[in-house]
Amino acid sequence: MSQHSLYQEMILDHSKRPRNFRALAEANRKADGFNRLCGDKVTVFVRLEGDVIRDLSFQGSGCAISTASASLLTEVLKGKTQAEAERIFHKFHDLVTGKSHPEAEEMGKLAVFSGVSEYPARVKCASLAWHTLQAALHQEPAATGTAAPQPVSTE
Repeated sequence: MSQHSLYQEMILDHSKRPRNFRALAEANRKADGFNRLCGDKVTVFVRLEGDVIRDLSFQGSGCAISTASASLLTEVLKGKTQAEAERIFHKFHDLVTGKSHPEAEEMGKLAVFSGVSEYPARVKCASLAWHTLQAALHQEPAATGTAAPQPVSTE
């Protein structure tokens, strides 16, 4: 089985059976993200103790890449400090935008998103939960680069 096939399988698995998909009652940080281009929505819940992400979850609806990315984010960042989460965010963002290609071993499970840079429309799908987490950690209500859905006028 090729590495590409393994990556596809992992994305499908996390999309169909997302990890940490729940509201986190004891969250002390939360933010909402919305991708206007495709309609993906995510809410990220964080329980921060001091500088450490003790628990992390998400809820929302979106495409397979968006859901899998949020699921893997919760697995990878749980137990990390805010500074570690920030470093991983930047490496992930560089990976999906094609700015750099960190070694697969360095990215761990997140390497499954290495092909996203070949599909520019999918970059926002893969990074939505990550930007939303950044908003939560910085205590902003909505993810950077996204906007809450606006009501449609019927006039």
